[in-house]
Formats: sequence, structure tokens, C-alpha cells
Amino acid sequence: MLNIRVLNIIGLVMIFLSFLMIPSSLWSIFYCLEYTLQDQEFFDFIAILKSTLMSFLCGSLLFLFTYKKKKKKQRELQPRDGFVIVTLGWIFITILSSFPYYFSFTNLSFTDSFFESMSGLTTTGATILGHSSTFQIEELSKGLLFWRSFTQFIGGMGIIVFSIAILPMFGIGGVQLFRAEVAGPVAEKITPRVKQTAKLLWGIYVGLVLLQTLILKLEGMSWFDSLCHSFTTIATAGFSTKNASIASYNSSVIEITIIVFMILAATNFSLHYLFLAKKRFDYFKDEEFRVYFIILIFLSCLMFFDISFNGHYGLSFNSFKDALFTTTSLLTTTGFTTADYETFPNISKVCIFFLFFIGGTAGSTTGAIKIIRTLLVVKYLSYEVKKLIHPQGAYSIKIGGNAVPDNVVKNTLGFYLFYIFIFVIVSVFLSFYGFDMITSLSASASSLGNIGPSLGSVGPTDTWGHFPPSAKWLISFCMLLGRLEIFTVVILFSRTFWKA
Repeated sequence: MLNIRVLNIIGLVMIFLSFLMIPSSLWSIFYCLEYTLQDQEFFDFIAILKSTLMSFLCGSLLFLFTYKKKKKKQRELQPRDGFVIVTLGWIFITILSSFPYYFSFTNLSFTDSFFESMSGLTTTGATILGHSSTFQIEELSKGLLFWRSFTQFIGGMGIIVFSIAILPMFGIGGVQLFRAEVAGPVAEKITPRVKQTAKLLWGIYVGLVLLQTLILKLEGMSWFDSLCHSFTTIATAGFSTKNASIASYNSSVIEITIIVFMILAATNFSLHYLFLAKKRFDYFKDEEFRVYFIILIFLSCLMFFDISFNGHYGLSFNSFKDALFTTTSLLTTTGFTTADYETFPNISKVCIFFLFFIGGTAGSTTGAIKIIRTLLVVKYLSYEVKKLIHPQGAYSIKIGGNAVPDNVVKNTLGFYLFYIFIFVIVSVFLSFYGFDMITSLSASASSLGNIGPSLGSVGPTDTWGHFPPSAKWLISFCMLLGRLEIFTVVILFSRTFWKA
């Protein structure tokens, strides 16, 4: 049976979402007043306002109809409730977040609106707009462009995590929500109190956004573009206000700045906390970060030499910059582009395909499998080889000098198998639509890894708009699976879960 309080909490989150829509409408008002020609801006202001009211009304009705006074001892949620709240909450929020697109001047279908909304909230960055699309990204109103970037800002740390800093005011515990949202083999709270942890995480998150906004402004971007790109960089998300993404600015300084902030955003936020609050520079003491840094440097150099000697670039600063930017963007699952990497030689394209799976570090805003899991699987394989050679030997799997419990190892192996299984199944399904092998494989990997641009017909210069509606729904589901790290969603399809 579904706990009625689950719907009550989701109602609260929907109300909260309606307030998050207000800044987008303010941008529309500003540009309406600044430029008298903006008929489209006013039209989209009405669309966002209508969406705000609908979100507030739906959330209020759901909250009021499910509101029940509870005794103090009954206020703590059960773990199973956390999974339901996170998954259903994300779906409801995505539906409501799609209304600004659906009611806007673009006149998108609900499928396209939902796809763009899911891509934003899951920080995937796949879009049906731009390039060969009917609507170019630059043609969108400022209010809608801001909402598009802001959904990625919301999804970066998770609207559920954001909400648990506020829900305790209503007497609702948040530990189960935090565990369901921040899934991973080493997910842990920075502080004993979840509310305080959420505030610290968001404090670091917002601080990085503001710092990057200021730097990008000083480097020549407008305040609007600086803020929007900072939202999507720190969220490792990748939506841009330009069709050509970061390449449209043609600025090495801007590109290097974004590289630095992508690296920071894909780094475990606990390490940022230790550096900022405790003055401890423990980055390179962390085993996962060291592996992350080595992969970044190695693949950047490999791609640099490949495009220099086997491609049309030649040895130059630009070739190194494009190799570094592409590697960083895909490793961190951000998805910004400065070059059409589909024109890169084969070695680079193979590296790019594998980058769709790796991801950044645990405890960051990045997607995909994450390095800690791959590191754990490699250590497990080494452990099994040692056990085969010396069956009586006493061995343990360690990360950072600490032994990893067996249940964590099993959970990680299960996640890996689930991830690859879903990747294969989705690739096969996409091939039924007539897509070639490269498009099917890379689109499946990209959507599940929350990356965005891919290879084949969904490369860095293409959009996802040509996908059939049913394929867009399949990809949207993959984005959700990837963002909530599979188990949070899959567990709801288990009969055992509902019988518990």
C-alpha cells in the first residue's frame, strides 16, 4: 500500500517548484520592458506564469487532500517511502516543468516538452532544439532560455535534496530522501544532520555558480549568458544559450574557465567542503580523485596526439584545447562542445564512446557509472585472481586504505550488470527504429549516462528532434534511470517491494 504521506510530500515539492518558476518570468518581464518589440517574450511570460499557477494549484490540492496530522513518533519516513517519493516526485516535477515549453511560443508537442524537461532536470543536456530543428536555441525567449538552464541547476544536486533542507520545518524527516537521492557506494553525510548537510552541499554548489558567473562576465559574456552557463556547468549538464554551444564565443579564455569549473563540479563535494571549511587540501589523498585526474590527463593527451597526427588539426594550442575540452566535457558528463568530435580520427572516437560510461567522482553532480564503481570492480577482479592463485590467502578489497564491506561490493557489481544490461536492451530497441549501430549504441549510452551529445545522428552538431515520439519516451526513461542511479527506480517494479 502506498503511504498517503508520500503524496503529501510530493505536493509540497510541487508547490516549491512553482516558486522556482518565478525567476524565469521575471527575466521575461525585464526583457519585455527593455525591448518593446518582444511579443514572443510576453507570450512566453504568460506561458511561464500559467505553468507557475498550475504547479502551485496541483501541489496545493495534492497536499491538502492528503494532509493528515501525525503523532510525533510516526513522523520518520520508512526507507521504502524515500524511493517512492524520489521517483514519483521526479516524474511529477518533470511533467510540471514541461508546461513552460508546451505553452510557449515554440508550440512544442507534449512529448518534446517532456523530453526537454526531463533532459534538463536529469542534467542530460540532450535537446530537440537547434541546428536542424524548427526552432533555433537563440530564437527562444530569455524567460524560456533561463528556465531551460535553471532546470539543470535544480537537477544538479537534486530537487529532492534541495527540498529536505526545508521539509523538516513541516516535521518531516529527510534521511530516507537523502539516501535515495544520493545513491552510490560511498554516499555519506558530511554532517550528522541531513538538513545541515543539504545546506552545506547547496552552499558550495551556489558558491561555485556565483564565482563562475562573475568570472565569465569579466571574460566578455553578458550577465544572462554567464549565469545560464554557470548553472549548466556546475550541474555538469550542458544546455547552452547558443546553437553552437561554447564554440559560439570563440574564446580560449572562456573555454579554459569552463574546463576548470567542469572539473570542480565533477569532484566529490565532500573534498570541496574539507578544503573550504577545514582548510584541508585532501584532493590527491583521495584515491578516486587521483584516478579521475589520471584518466582526464591520459585521455586528453591521447586524443591530442591522435587529432594532431591522424586528423586535420596539426600540432597547435587549439588542438590541445579542443582535446582537453572534449575529454573534460564527456568525462564529467557535461556535454558542452567546442569542436565537432565526429570528425576526429577513429582512436579519438573510440575514447569518446568509452567516456560515455565512465563519469566523474561519487558525491558530485556528474552522471554515468562513476569512477569509484569502476575502481571497485577492478579491485574485485584483482581480488578474485589472487584467490584463484592462493585459495587460502586472506585478502580484502580496500578503497583509500579502508576495507569495503561485502554488501557494498555486491551492490556495485549488481549496479554494473544492471547498467550494461539496460544499455544493451535500449540499444537493441533503438535499432528497431532504423537507427544505425553507432547511433543506437551511443544514444543509449549517452542518455543512460546523462551526457547529451553523442555520436551518429545525435552527434554534437545534431539534435534528438528526429527521434520518433515513442523513442523519445524511451530515452526520457533512460535519463531518469541514469539520474537516480537505476536501483531507485527499478526497485519500484519489484513485487517484493510493494508487499513489504
